[in-house]
Amino acid sequence: MTKYIFVTGGVVSSLGKGLAASSIGCLLEARGLSVALIKLDPYINVDPGTMSPFQHGEVFVTDDGAETDLDLGHYERFTHAHLSQANNWTTGRIYLSVIEKERRGDYLGKTIQVIPHVTNEIKDAVRAVADKDNPDVIIVEIGGTVGDIESLPFLEAIRQMGNEEGAGNILFIHVTLVPFIAAAGELKTKPTQHSVRDLREIGIAPDILLCRSEKPLSYDLRSKIALFCNVKESAVISAQDVDTIYDVPLAFHEQDLDGLIVTQLGFGARASHSDLSEWRDLVGTVRQPSGGETSIAIVGKYVELEDSYKSLREALTHGGVANKLRVVVKWIESEDLMDDDYESRLRDFDAILVPGGFGKRGIAGMIRAITYARRSNTPYFGICLGMQTACIEYARNVCGLKDADSTEFNSETPYPIIFKLRDLVDVEALGGTMRLGAWPCNLASDSLAQEVYGTEEISERHRHRYEFNPEFREILERAGLIFSGVSPDGKFVEIVELPRAEHPWFICCQFHPEYKSKPLNAHPLFASFVRAAYENRLRSETSMDKNGETELLIPERASVVSVE
Repeated sequence: MTKYIFVTGGVVSSLGKGLAASSIGCLLEARGLSVALIKLDPYINVDPGTMSPFQHGEVFVTDDGAETDLDLGHYERFTHAHLSQANNWTTGRIYLSVIEKERRGDYLGKTIQVIPHVTNEIKDAVRAVADKDNPDVIIVEIGGTVGDIESLPFLEAIRQMGNEEGAGNILFIHVTLVPFIAAAGELKTKPTQHSVRDLREIGIAPDILLCRSEKPLSYDLRSKIALFCNVKESAVISAQDVDTIYDVPLAFHEQDLDGLIVTQLGFGARASHSDLSEWRDLVGTVRQPSGGETSIAIVGKYVELEDSYKSLREALTHGGVANKLRVVVKWIESEDLMDDDYESRLRDFDAILVPGGFGKRGIAGMIRAITYARRSNTPYFGICLGMQTACIEYARNVCGLKDADSTEFNSETPYPIIFKLRDLVDVEALGGTMRLGAWPCNLASDSLAQEVYGTEEISERHRHRYEFNPEFREILERAGLIFSGVSPDGKFVEIVELPRAEHPWFICCQFHPEYKSKPLNAHPLFASFVRAAYENRLRSETSMDKNGETELLIPERASVVSVE
């Protein structure tokens, strides 16, 4: 029988409920239990697919094409759970399902109300995962903060489940804040007390408190929180700030959080032993990599909010771990590369990466960064938009197609190197209309991509509305660009690269490999890219040793005249 852990949050948002839920899943798997995770989001959007990255961070895409909350990325990175659309529900999607049922007449003329119809829909969504996957434990994170009006139906639903599933089958964990007041020089427990009071007023009594704080909680503070919040002292867990998110499971384990959970859920001897040796090695490598460090510039559109590229940043860390290297990332707003000395801003980096994005803003700066990487033999990794802009740059500067562009940026371009997906012509709706989810790809023999993957057939996750225009493939191929990855039917270009005789590492992909990277199993493209960045660093240092100073050499390519 599946058991449930519900994770709620109080006081403020962004406390790390997603990381807490992921870490709990990691700890339970280390004890031999199978887990599934669900995120319930209170916002009215059907999914986060049309939301601004500045408001919501990145959109994480699952194999089945669901556009989901970024916390699902944490879930997959920290556990072996294979997630789908069933693992992320929003208020909008819940209400949409209820309204569709009402229109079909499924409720037989009844008056549709929040209780029981909306709450039943929420409970059915949670239990559907249990029926499909049959895990030992389902960890359900409730987005938002206790006290928010939009989260009330979700909290009411899990309160009802607490009664329906019975003692020993349900656990409520509340993530709260214990702020440090600098003027007083002490931590304050009152916000936590009030947050738990609000939760208890709804009818939910938390079993365990995860107390977020800048500084460690003293024994006296933990005793005080336990007394006023009506939990055991052993159930007051310090969730102090850590230097790497991968230390969170270990920090919880040291306080026996996992032992407390398996005891309260009645798993007993079945989950008595925990093996976190691989995780300890991971954290040790992240903190003190034995191989040195390398620096990578990410030239993007949404760099003001790092959560916009959360999976990407973590994938680079994973690539560093695979090579026992520390990856130092510098975020560069692409619009800032439009001045005359843009090359000097890129010169100190070992590699350059241009990630995904939408819209015309910042494209010219990305193209400048790609031109620099191509001419200076700096390792370059283009992802989604980073591949599209690389193809545009190659067409303009190598093939002589001066006004080559994407129809996303210039609908009147005479050379539409990138154009709207052929399947989406005349489709104007934005929500859920892209090429989404996992799609197969065949890799060319003897290509760098095939060498990196070690196989000729792969499957990767996509999220894009525009594609490479195959009418220009022959022109770019004749100029030297290698089309090393295509869909099995030959319709979609998935990977392009430069010959290794001309450039040490230049790969661009239409898909998002960062979605499938894990800390204990780095994605091969990121592992190879980080290694190439470090090798470029070693070459640069060797050049400095020989010459006494560094002079950037930029070999120009001969332009190839296009065929009209």
